[in-house]
Amino acid sequence: MTQQCFTKQQSADGIVEQGTQVVMKNATRLCSTKPIVTINGKFPGPTIYAREDDTVLVKVVNHVKYNVSIHWHGVRQLRTGWADGPAYITQCPIQPGQVYVYNFTLTGQRGTLWWHAHILWLRATVHGALVILPKLGVPYPFPRPHMEQVIVLGEWWKSDTEAIINEALKSGLAPNVSDAHTINGHPGPVQGCQSQGGFNFKVEQGNTYLLRIVNAALNEELFFKIAGHQLTVVEVDAVYTKPFKTDTIVIAPGQTTNVLLTTNRGTGKYLVAASPFMDAPILKPKLKHLPCTGPTQDRPLLVLHRQPRNQPLRHLREREPRGGRFQQRLLRDAQDLSPPGTFLQHKRRLHRRFPREAPGDVQLHRHAAGELRDDERDEGVQARVNSTVQLVLQDTGMIAPENHPIHLHGFNFFVIGRGIGNFDPKKDPKKFNLVDPVERNTVGVPAGGWTAIRFRADNPGVWFMHCHLEIHTTWGLKMAFVVDNGKGPNESLLPPPSDLPEC
Repeated sequence: MTQQCFTKQQSADGIVEQGTQVVMKNATRLCSTKPIVTINGKFPGPTIYAREDDTVLVKVVNHVKYNVSIHWHGVRQLRTGWADGPAYITQCPIQPGQVYVYNFTLTGQRGTLWWHAHILWLRATVHGALVILPKLGVPYPFPRPHMEQVIVLGEWWKSDTEAIINEALKSGLAPNVSDAHTINGHPGPVQGCQSQGGFNFKVEQGNTYLLRIVNAALNEELFFKIAGHQLTVVEVDAVYTKPFKTDTIVIAPGQTTNVLLTTNRGTGKYLVAASPFMDAPILKPKLKHLPCTGPTQDRPLLVLHRQPRNQPLRHLREREPRGGRFQQRLLRDAQDLSPPGTFLQHKRRLHRRFPREAPGDVQLHRHAAGELRDDERDEGVQARVNSTVQLVLQDTGMIAPENHPIHLHGFNFFVIGRGIGNFDPKKDPKKFNLVDPVERNTVGVPAGGWTAIRFRADNPGVWFMHCHLEIHTTWGLKMAFVVDNGKGPNESLLPPPSDLPEC
């Protein structure tokens, strides 16, 4: 099998062309080798460079046995939802032997984003950075760095990740955790594996470097730190932010952070670390040895012959509140959205419980403690183009709530509030930050708390929203927004491309 080299061509009219091949590649980590799915044989995949307002054309050729789709994480995809990438939401996957060209424009965007597979668990190895430089002649809003470095954080399993999640789904248990965390594909120095060094970044004393950090890990929020140095945060999710200094970056899966590193310490080696949060002490247990007094007595086994009675599940219907608010379940199975096609292709044929015309402003309060239902399934939330949507993401479930990094495709949103406990619709909105809220595409919802976000639905199409912990997406923490076409100019989704894959 031949592998096409990674190519980049940029013409004077702002068109960036990329050629990519999805191929298997043997990779050795942690003293063992396994075949992995890659782009052009690289792990992580190649970094794509473009400039603000460039048009990007990426030709993807699938040479592996798996269906593949690529999501351009954080790219607005204005009117080009067909290029967004989540399988069975905006496109059917690229089947083995098929080709698809992703065609989109980076309108008004610059900074660090990334791309990754958006089907199965292929994202574990199929991912890379997308660096959008400012327009020619436009400087950064901070001192020009001496050099830039892309840092992609990830996870590594010794076993095949598809086998791991398939076994977990069969057993009903959580999948095995990863065997290592990686920085640019390297898990760090491993004793006994002389040929497997860790990540190294050579710097010169007294210079300032721009680090473009991407958390591509499947299921871990990570803490990033460089020993003995402070970092100045200047951008999150490809949006400039007020600079602030810290010695540790907390970054959730799906998020990107740009920081400035000034090498003002003495000559030497400084550890670069990425680690998940661990709040349990590492102790060596001191267990007493109980004396063995021989085998226990034989006892007859009590056998239960009667089966439990079958009882129908009571269907508790939810009444929808008045005043233009929707109550919407976030847990659902995206595979049932509209097979064998995609949600985007079928959006005009959906039957919803919501009115066809949404009010001008939509408020969506997501409550974790929802009702049990075994027949009806919500296809998505529908909004009118250019309406304002406010969501309160509530994470106070009754059983072991966790942090959830929630990612919304097709939009940036403002994080206007957050808190611990249940959201109070009378008191908490008074404390919203409507002056200078942070703008993101992926936000962490705290365990046992809530986060409020707001965005303008100015992008017609079907847009996926889901937890970026891959296991939670697999278990159903996902939904879709349907933004209707408008009547004004640039308010309608463009027609699908002729090479859009079929299911």
